[in-house]
Formats: sequence, C-alpha cells, structure tokens
Amino acid sequence: MKHIRKAVFPVAGLGTRMLPAAKTVAKEMLTVVDRPLIHYVVAEARAAGIEHFIFVTGRGKGAIEDYFDHHVELEETLKTKGKTGLLNDMLADLPKEGEISYVRQMNPHGLGHAVWCARDIVGDEPFAVILPDMIMDAEPGCTAQMLAAYEQTGGSNIIVVEPCPPGMAHQYGIVALEQQSGRLNKMTGMVEKPPAGTEPSNLFISGRYVLNPEIFAILADKERGAGNEIQLTDAMHKLMKTQAFHALEYDGTTYDCGDKLGWLRANVALALKRDDIKGVRAMIEGLLG
Repeated sequence: MKHIRKAVFPVAGLGTRMLPAAKTVAKEMLTVVDRPLIHYVVAEARAAGIEHFIFVTGRGKGAIEDYFDHHVELEETLKTKGKTGLLNDMLADLPKEGEISYVRQMNPHGLGHAVWCARDIVGDEPFAVILPDMIMDAEPGCTAQMLAAYEQTGGSNIIVVEPCPPGMAHQYGIVALEQQSGRLNKMTGMVEKPPAGTEPSNLFISGRYVLNPEIFAILADKERGAGNEIQLTDAMHKLMKTQAFHALEYDGTTYDCGDKLGWLRANVALALKRDDIKGVRAMIEGLLG
C-alpha cells in the first residue's frame, strides 16, 4: 500500500451552470466570501498531507495559474503600506516550487478524459481526485477522512458518498453496497441515474475519490458513455471487477458551487463561520425583513 501524495483537480470544465458569469471568469475562480473556489479545495488537500497538486486545465483558465503565483507589485505595495498581516496570509497560501503541475485537456471529453490527461504526472501510484466546484466543509477535512479510509481498508479505491435528498436518487450516480453499516462500506457496484424505486442505496457519488493507477489503462480505451463522454464512473465500474472499492459517507456538509443556489448557500454559510466578518447574521435577518 503506497502513500497518497498526489491529487488531480479537473478544472477544464466550461461551468455552464454558472453562466453568464462563467463566460469571463473560470468557475473555479468564483469567490466564496473572499477566496476563490479553487483555494478551498487546495487547502483541504494540503491539510490532508497532499504534496503534489495536478491541475487539468483548458482554454480560459490562466487565472488559476496566476492565483498560485507571486504577485510582485501587490506584495511590494502591501509591504510598503505596512500591511504585513495581509501579506503574510497571502504568502502562506502560495505553494512551494514544484508542488503544482499543469496539464492541458485540449478538448472537453468528460471527467474520465480529464483524469486520464494527468496519467504521466501521476505515474504508477494511487492518487486522489478532487472536484473543485464542491466545497466540503468538515473537520477533519473530507480529503483527510478519505485518505484515512484508504489506509483503513489497506489500499482500497475510495469513493466519497452522501445521502440523497428523498425521491431524488434518479438524478445521481448511486452506489450499491455489500452491506450498509456505519460510514465505510464495501461496494458491489454503482448505477448512474437509476429509475425511481430501483436505486440500490440512498447514497450518491460526491466529489472526492482515491483511485489506484490501474484506472488509467481502462481510461486509455477512451470508451464513450453517457453524453458521448469518457465517463470516470464507467471506468471505475470496470476496475471494480478486479479491485476493491469502498464507499465513505464522510462527516461534513457539501456545497455544490457549480450551481447558483449552492454557491449562494456556501457564501452565506461560510461567512457566518468567519470571526473576522461582523454583522452577517444581522444583514441576513434584515434582508428577510
């Protein structure tokens, strides 16, 4: 069993659910309170011990690279004006040299294709996949919980799941379990958008995975699935025939920030938890009359 050192962040998506803003701002750079989405998921991964961050980018995503780089003029201005607190906070968030790699997904052929694009950087070792539009507010973080489950199962592939809203299972990818007891259970399969009443459990696949490198050989076939895209779910289903998969129902709250209502909810919820931002609750109560 190898240590998980690398995480893949698929950030080449067009963000159609967040149009028209996504026309000019990469959805991963939309701010939640005062930080872009990508900041939250990278911080979550770093807190879990991830050492190498792999971004699968596309056209119009240059702002992500700029965010994780020095801004010389801004840093000098903050230093000159004596705003050392802001400067130190900004510098603390910067990755060290060599911690981040970027690979280009030339065409948007699906999540499975995005993960496959990172194959040479990941190499022959297990890795995490973290969807950047899903903020998972938890302590310890969702990635840390996922890596602990990987260790607990002796190196199993891990899929993070959470309970479906009642009657909504037909809109999600649902996992089938050997038995449902506690938060970590061995999987026997997964079903994409099962007809109402046929779902094998009430748990849907969320935005975090640990996968073994054998997934790349399956993705290399570039078999098309739903939406005529190369689906990661299809590749995982094939890998499950030879390797163990476990579903982890993580302990925390998910905000789907690729959705307008989810993004607004994340802004409100995370602002309410900030000690340095005063008057948020009063502001909300005032808006509600």
